[in-house]
Amino acid sequence: MNTDTWPSPEMDMTGKVAIVAGGGAIGDGIGNGRAVSILLARAGAKVMVVDSDQDRAQATVDMIEGCGGTATARSADLTDEAQCKALVADAVSTFGRLDYLDNNIGISSRRSVVDEDIETWRKLMQVNVEAAIFMSKHAIPAMIESGGGGAIVNISSISALRPRGLTAYTTTKGAVIALTRAMAVDHGPDGIRVNCVAPGPVYTPMVYTRGMEPAQRAQRSKASVLGIEGEGWDVGFAVRFLLSDHARYITGQTLVVDGGVTLQAPARSIEGQS
Repeated sequence: MNTDTWPSPEMDMTGKVAIVAGGGAIGDGIGNGRAVSILLARAGAKVMVVDSDQDRAQATVDMIEGCGGTATARSADLTDEAQCKALVADAVSTFGRLDYLDNNIGISSRRSVVDEDIETWRKLMQVNVEAAIFMSKHAIPAMIESGGGGAIVNISSISALRPRGLTAYTTTKGAVIALTRAMAVDHGPDGIRVNCVAPGPVYTPMVYTRGMEPAQRAQRSKASVLGIEGEGWDVGFAVRFLLSDHARYITGQTLVVDGGVTLQAPARSIEGQS
């Protein structure tokens, strides 16, 4: 039997270039975007780490370089299309091509449709949806010009699948899933795959810097059928898989990374869920 044509079991991204939008994190903590950035670099990809805070992006780059990877840090307001366009051009100029995009930024609100103010509604739509549109709008042509197709992963949330009192956030994260499916159809003929990850309760710097009592963490763990709490690494591994050639026949899909939380009855009182 000739095994030379079998796919490689290794996650080899050597020669690939990625932009991770939202790749910074507070301090030395591992948020979702930082985990994605590190894991892509460890697989051989060159990574542009983008964050609204240059220092946080640079901290991720320092971690990557510390383990022998290649990355560069950029700060930008991703709700500004001109800055998104410039970032893509910068990535191509710096690394010579573009293959992957992870749209990972997001903000939340806990109000109902009656209580929410219109400014917050619009801000959530800008950050959670429009930023992904702007980045993808300019990344896709760059991927096509680079040859060999490309892959995009958008970050949604289990709130899009199981609403529980985060109405504006739920609406925008539902839009991310719809956007993912539409983009997959639009750009499949270009060789561009587009998928989505919907995290559940994940213990990241964004969560624990707000303050979380041990009892709250225990409650989050109980929400999972596995009895455990997620980490940024769990989301990172899911994103890296969907970007990789191991997922070459997967597009338009939403991968739920929640330890089985959505298999059980809703618990509206669980703080810090995604």
